[in-house]
Amino acid sequence: MGTGQIPIASPDASGTPARSGRAQSHGPHYVGRFAPSPTGPLHFGSLVTALASYVDARAAGGRWLLRIEDVDRTRCSLAAEREIIAQLAGYGFEHDGEVVRQSERDALYLDALSRLQHAALIYACQCTRKQLADQPRNADGETIYPGTCRDAQLPIAPLAEAAPRATRAASPLALRLHVNDAGSPAAHIRWSDRCFGEQQQDVATEVGDFVLRRADSLFAYQLAVVVDDAAQGITDVVRGADLLGNTARQIVLQQRLGLPRPHYLHVPLVRNEDGQKMSKQTRAAPIHIDSALATLHAAWQFLGQAPVLGVARISDFWRAAIASWSANAVLPRMGDARRHAVAFG
Repeated sequence: MGTGQIPIASPDASGTPARSGRAQSHGPHYVGRFAPSPTGPLHFGSLVTALASYVDARAAGGRWLLRIEDVDRTRCSLAAEREIIAQLAGYGFEHDGEVVRQSERDALYLDALSRLQHAALIYACQCTRKQLADQPRNADGETIYPGTCRDAQLPIAPLAEAAPRATRAASPLALRLHVNDAGSPAAHIRWSDRCFGEQQQDVATEVGDFVLRRADSLFAYQLAVVVDDAAQGITDVVRGADLLGNTARQIVLQQRLGLPRPHYLHVPLVRNEDGQKMSKQTRAAPIHIDSALATLHAAWQFLGQAPVLGVARISDFWRAAIASWSANAVLPRMGDARRHAVAFG
């Protein structure tokens, strides 16, 4: 395999997971991950997601990887990354292997873009946010791209990793994936979430052609997460329900790149007293190591699990939690479902 190519495991003949619904995969082939963005310290909502992904992997006898999603260099900091890693260690999380950072993986993302360009699946786009401001929005509040530049045949600058970032950023053109026409099998995606059940979305009508590389030459989250999950052999993605609406477009991209589809479990969101998702943007308080055990118990309870009793140490909590974990006890909460990912059947 040449430098920059995406190392992946082969999907089954159907290109879909061997299991569906809310069953749990077991054995050493399970590979999960926690992938925080280093834009600030972890808060209680982050802990809930980390806990769910960790115990799901360990209960299955699998591996749990830590990936720092710092693909957007403009928002991330090394100080935040160090704080996140320290918080995880203080709460007793033990990741397998080395920490992976998206900021160090441009070669993989460029290879994926080159493959898509060779297959005529991407195109350059000069639309600005201001120009798209009046376009319809989907249930997540995202602009549905109308395909303005799809047939414009704007030139795509050479996809050269060696070019200085300042030079690449001078290009005003983003790169978008051509999703296909509305109603086509390639755009209408169905998948099963272990918490939210059977889902479907027509990516063409509810998202449109989405960005893979921004006009400032930074790679988009959708491309980076799909490439990284495949390269790391991730079999199970456990993450917050705010990312449920991203799943269909990621599956589209997996299909275009010939990558396997992982299993998905989206856990309920922690909300503040105003009903807003707990996040750095809503000034969620960071978790503190000196109250780790009590906070772990609270996160465990939030996930609907049976109480872990009689534990005095963090290590004892983890042993008991892994032994008693039930993914079936994690239930959707009001406000987390997406209108564009409607349950069927």
